[in-house]
Amino acid sequence: MEVSGIISAIVIGTIIGILGRLVLPGRQHVPIWLTILIGIGAALGGTAIAEATGVADTDGVDWIEWLIQIGLAAVGVALVDRAGARRR
Repeated sequence: MEVSGIISAIVIGTIIGILGRLVLPGRQHVPIWLTILIGIGAALGGTAIAEATGVADTDGVDWIEWLIQIGLAAVGVALVDRAGARRR
């Protein structure tokens, strides 16, 4: 992987993580660095799911792929927040 690929993964992961966090109601107690990591994982996982289901390559913006990625990020943030709540 090239440096540009790593930088774009961080940028896209940040956007996906923040959007996933905004979808959830209430306040989440998840640090921003963990939100970014969850977003990167959700972006990669969402792309894999979109490719497996055949919705990754569409004309124009890949809205379904974005929705899958944001949904995965929301689930990831919720799980991490819930796991952190048990420790508090």
